[in-house]
Amino acid sequence: MRRVAGAGAGSSHAARCPVMNPAGPSWPRLRVLWVLWSLMAVLLSPWRLWAVEDNQECTWQVVLNKFETIGKNHGSDRFFEQEPLDTVDNLFGLLVDAPIDPEEKYLGFPYYLKINYSCKGESSEALVRKGHLTGLKPVVLVIFQSPVNFHRWKLEQLQIQMEAAPFRSKEQCSAEEVCIMSWYTPMPVKNGSVVMRVDVSSNGLGPFIPNKRFLVNINGFLKRKQDNRLQFTVGNELFNLIPRYFVNAPSRPLWYTLDQTPVLILGGIPEEKSVLLTDTSFTDFFLVELSIDSCWVGSFYCPQGNFTATIYDAIATESTLFIRQNQLVYYFTGNYTILHESNHGSESWVRVLPNECIKKLCPVHFHGNGSEYIMALTTGKHEGYVHFGTITDGLVSFQMLPRQQSVCERIQVNDYLSILYTIPEFIPDARGLEFLMILGTESYTSFPMVPKGMSYNSFNNLLFIWGNFLLQSYDTENFIYLANFPKELSIKYMVNSFHGDIAIVTETEEIWYLVEGSYHVYKLFPSKGWNVYISLQVMQQSSLYASHETMVTLFYEDSNLYQLVYLVNNQQGQLIKRLVPVEQLLMHQQLSDPYSLQQQKSHLELSFTNFCPFTVMRLRDLPDQKTYTRQELYRAQPPHILEPSGFHTENSLAVYQGLVYYLLWLHSKYHKPYADPVHDSTWRWWKNKKQDQDYYYYLVSNGKSAGNVHIDMANYKKVYDVKTEYQLPERIFLDKGTSYSFSIFLTARGHSIKNELEPGNLFQLLSQVDLGVVLADPSCIEAVVKQQVLIKRNSVLFRVMLRDKSVCFDQGISGHHLMKTAMLVKVVGSAGHCVQNTIQGLRMQGNLMVPVLIGCPPGKRLAFDITYTLQYNNLQNRHYFDCVHVDPEMPCFLFRDIFHPFFLIQDLVTGESGSFEGSTYSLIWTTKNSTATKDLAFNIMSHNMGIEWLCLENSPCHDTVPHSIFAPEFFFKVLVSNRGVDKSTYCDYQLTFLLHLHGLPLNAKRALFILMVSTSVFLGLVILYIITCLLLPLMLKMCNTLRWKINTIIASDSYYSYSSSSIAFSRSSESKSSVGSKVGSKVAVNKAEPEEVVKKSLT
Repeated sequence: MRRVAGAGAGSSHAARCPVMNPAGPSWPRLRVLWVLWSLMAVLLSPWRLWAVEDNQECTWQVVLNKFETIGKNHGSDRFFEQEPLDTVDNLFGLLVDAPIDPEEKYLGFPYYLKINYSCKGESSEALVRKGHLTGLKPVVLVIFQSPVNFHRWKLEQLQIQMEAAPFRSKEQCSAEEVCIMSWYTPMPVKNGSVVMRVDVSSNGLGPFIPNKRFLVNINGFLKRKQDNRLQFTVGNELFNLIPRYFVNAPSRPLWYTLDQTPVLILGGIPEEKSVLLTDTSFTDFFLVELSIDSCWVGSFYCPQGNFTATIYDAIATESTLFIRQNQLVYYFTGNYTILHESNHGSESWVRVLPNECIKKLCPVHFHGNGSEYIMALTTGKHEGYVHFGTITDGLVSFQMLPRQQSVCERIQVNDYLSILYTIPEFIPDARGLEFLMILGTESYTSFPMVPKGMSYNSFNNLLFIWGNFLLQSYDTENFIYLANFPKELSIKYMVNSFHGDIAIVTETEEIWYLVEGSYHVYKLFPSKGWNVYISLQVMQQSSLYASHETMVTLFYEDSNLYQLVYLVNNQQGQLIKRLVPVEQLLMHQQLSDPYSLQQQKSHLELSFTNFCPFTVMRLRDLPDQKTYTRQELYRAQPPHILEPSGFHTENSLAVYQGLVYYLLWLHSKYHKPYADPVHDSTWRWWKNKKQDQDYYYYLVSNGKSAGNVHIDMANYKKVYDVKTEYQLPERIFLDKGTSYSFSIFLTARGHSIKNELEPGNLFQLLSQVDLGVVLADPSCIEAVVKQQVLIKRNSVLFRVMLRDKSVCFDQGISGHHLMKTAMLVKVVGSAGHCVQNTIQGLRMQGNLMVPVLIGCPPGKRLAFDITYTLQYNNLQNRHYFDCVHVDPEMPCFLFRDIFHPFFLIQDLVTGESGSFEGSTYSLIWTTKNSTATKDLAFNIMSHNMGIEWLCLENSPCHDTVPHSIFAPEFFFKVLVSNRGVDKSTYCDYQLTFLLHLHGLPLNAKRALFILMVSTSVFLGLVILYIITCLLLPLMLKMCNTLRWKINTIIASDSYYSYSSSSIAFSRSSESKSSVGSKVGSKVAVNKAEPEEVVKKSLT
């Protein structure tokens, strides 16, 4: 399958976007300033940043390969296979004397990641060889996105880190060792996850290459044809990008469910029922003509002016695509067996709401309650109603809201719906202010307000109402008018990063930028900063910019703003994805402001005004991040090979595949009710192999390992000691009453710290560098900021602590129904003014937005501590009797023994494990002592307490019928929870497990019945034995007499019959002797005839 990258015949190559460089100088004035900025960056940056500047043109390259295409120099595969393969199990059967379980079945994933790197102006093949010889090994971190439906799949933040294995190309090579090589790692797949982020970094050896992230998503809209080629299920792929598809066409928003969508869809191609599809966020893409009927059902209630084939609205969710053409709405569900228990994939586009006239589809960016959502706005006879769509496991349903009356009607006659805010009729007169609070007392201009849309961020509760104006509110009651946005323009759509940045696109295709929490809107395109940046790019002969270009869409990816742009160079069209350098544009725009020349002795000094209140901003004292990010990390390395050159073979890569699969399989199987003796998911793998570790090392040291591979048990484990990064996490989870604290170090610009004499002759250190914290829900969380002025260092240290107030969330299951909120930390006066050069390039400083999720964090569970329970019960009862048929996974407990259960609260992220304090009550058991509460609940974790089994009437275990000669057995389904008892956490620890009891007593009636039956049978057998013993001699005598009489009768009868038959026999024998002689002679003659015939035939 070819990837579309540009127009023109035979255009099938993909355009790569190289890393963008800091722009160089273009004229002397900027050159002086650039030298000053560069000198300051060098002095204030760590030494490793210099390596970034020296190697900024190098970048990682990653493609997907199946096992059959390993070692080929060109080509890649599409990610649509989802089922594991059993091709590696045979190789594990050959690994004798290896730390593996021969009884287990080892499977593998369908794909590998092929990794290379390249630098501008140098041969990639030579670079890779050089990197291998200098010890370079790529390190791959695969991040699995948690699923939408948490009712079906367990919510977890799972990552696995793998080291890539070097592999030589299979193609012909004239060199003795290697011509072309690459690195390979397995590409793992996890149930419930269709979106994966792949971070590639260096192991610290060889050349320095900046880290790079790739999106590797499963495409469920592909299928394999009979000729083994791939085709789309939603339509037919087109291979030519005709210029009229994009030139002068208006841009359109890219709509999808945030962080959950593997395949993005973009419509808006004029007069064509074609869309752009991508599973790599437009790193590459496909032009697909949709296979829809394109009918237009016009009627008197649907005011549709004319017919068009254009796909106006397109929305992508986790497994379903939605489109609107004219007034018709269609959806298509992909084939994602990894998400659904059964295949809910569509065979064709499904039309919904056939009797409605839909004028607009609107996305819902966040999922909730295990489902995704979409809204369809109607016109015509049902105008004022909203069709609210719900997507759960690929199944789509719509509900019309409100149920009885439209919105307009219910506002007039009902108090259930109320008007939150009335938009002013005209635009307010700000009188030169940057923003204006709408209070109703302000004056207005003659420009009418024309609202066109709304945008809402459910994390920080920030609502925008936009049109030819921009209003924002944090509480939907008090609105602020941003006067910096021109009233002559009209906003077409807004793009939110949901990390503190907002991009605005107007009807005239202008791009504006806003930092959440600030009130100044910056113009990015067209602008003076844009002109300077474009001039520098043209000087560098960048292929990402042209004199004729059309923006197709604008979107955020990992907090970076990207454009999808159609370029025309030398009458050749090309569609590319490029980064919008917001920081550089703002910096160039500041440098274009007026400057001053100051006399310094005998020369003039060029001076610019820098509005940033600080020169350096650093984060310090960051806590252990995994406690708050809830990320579980596994680490795997390729098996050691005995090949002297260090290159792996297909067999060793297949073994690597099986080991990674088994490692993740152990992770999924660790979520079970019975806790292992060691709180580690890999303990079962190595529990019987650790004692032979020296033996395995001896084999590999002497080159005797089977299959020429050695599996080091220490290379496959779960990692708990993760190094803390010096940046705030992407999101944090807060349990009840927990807090998150960190420090911000700011070096002030100039002499902004001074002493002031306060009343009482006390000196107070004052700083003009101020820090503010904005909370989205101050009733639920609180922030405490402490300031420390470091006057000798001209710096200020702020200690920030965010704490949950323990009032806004009830107990819930781990990871379920978390409350969204956010914290914004901002340095006053820094928005849009402070840009700092970091190891990732230029970054905006002074504004930190952190999403916060309140509730029971994912990765916590309750488990039955079977190991300690058995030990303690054996100690207390002084014996232990297991079942007749022993099950090592589920030991038995004797009914008459006092039962002492123990449970553990285990943190799968940090590795912590502690005793559980809870309570329970039941008709099945009772406490041995009087520790029960008023509601008959009692603490099940006290060492002085035991559970005595009752099995009273009406209980499930009452009157159990035995099925053998052994005592009855019973399996209890036990539910243990701390809900309503433990008030120290938001977590509702619920554990449901089976408990096996044997030796249950019988019911009195049933026991009496069994006793009577047994006694009767026993007495009957005894009586029968006695009777048999007494009558046996008499019976034997009678039998012998009877037998003698019978023999006598038989003997007498045989004598008379013998005498009569002997006389008759003598007479008959004489008459038959003559006849027999004649017949015998005749038979002899007949027998001789065939012998003569045989002899004649032979002669």
